[in-house]
Amino acid sequence: MVIGVIGGSGLYEMEGLTGIREVKLQTPFGEPSDAYITGSLGGIEMVFLPRHGRGHRFLPTEVNYRANIYGMKKLRVDRIISVSAVGSMREEIEPGHIVVPDQFYDLTKHRKSTFFGEGVVAHVGFADPVCHDLFGVLADAGGKAGATVHKGGTYICMEGPQFSTRTESRIYRKWGVDVIGMTNATEAKLAREAEMCYATLALSTDYDCWHESEEDVTVEAVIAVLMKNVETAKKIIKEAVTMMPAKKGCRCSEALKNAIMTKPELIPDKTKKDLELIIGKYISA
Repeated sequence: MVIGVIGGSGLYEMEGLTGIREVKLQTPFGEPSDAYITGSLGGIEMVFLPRHGRGHRFLPTEVNYRANIYGMKKLRVDRIISVSAVGSMREEIEPGHIVVPDQFYDLTKHRKSTFFGEGVVAHVGFADPVCHDLFGVLADAGGKAGATVHKGGTYICMEGPQFSTRTESRIYRKWGVDVIGMTNATEAKLAREAEMCYATLALSTDYDCWHESEEDVTVEAVIAVLMKNVETAKKIIKEAVTMMPAKKGCRCSEALKNAIMTKPELIPDKTKKDLELIIGKYISA
C-alpha cells in the first residue's frame, strides 16, 4: 500500500514523516507540478505533491494533471487523498469545516482530463467518482481528528482562476451543490482512468460571494483560513493512514476492465508505449 497526497505546499512537512526524499520524474505527458516528496508515516509509504508547485506557480488550468497522476502511478501509489481549498455553498458548511464530497460537477473547458486519445479510446464508469472505501476512511478520520466533517456532497469544479460572480454563485446554490473549487474533478477523472482510489478532503475557507452577511471572498481571507485548515488536514491524514485497510474492498483497480474500445492492433505503437503504465495489464506494448 502506497498512499499519495495531492495538495498545497507544506503538507509534506508532517511531523513523524521519516525517510524523506525528493523524486523528480518525467512522464509522457510532460513534467509534473514539482518533485514528489516520498517518506514513511507509521510504516506506511507516502508520496506528496504540491498541486500548484512549491510557491504556488500554476493556475488551476495550467496544472499538468495528467503528469501529476501518471507520476503517482509510477511511484506505485494506489490511493490518492486530495486536499483542496473550497468555497462553501451552504450556510451550515462554515469556514474551517471539512467536507468529504462524493460527487463532482465539472464546469471546466480548457484542460486535458483524460489519458486517452492519440489512437486509443476508453470510456470508464464515473457515476460514483469517489472511491467509497477511501471516502469512508477520510470521513471517519476527520471525526477522530476533532474536525467538523460533512460527509458527502457535491463539489462543483469551475475553470477559474477568477472567483464566481454573484449571479454564478447564486445559480450554483440553486443547483444544490455543496462546495466549489477549481481542481478536483479533473484529478478524479484521471485517477479513475489510472485505476487508483481517489477521495477529497475539501477545506472550506469562505462562503464564496452568495452570502449577504459575509464579506466577499478575497485571497487574503482564503489564505488565513487555509493555513488553519492545513493543520487540521495533517491530523486527518495521520488518522486516515492508521485506519487504512491493507486489502482493498473497492473496484477502483478494475476501472479499465472492458473500458478500452479500440482494437489492440489499431493502437499506434507510441500510444501503447506512452500508456503502458495505464493499460499494460490489458494491452501489451
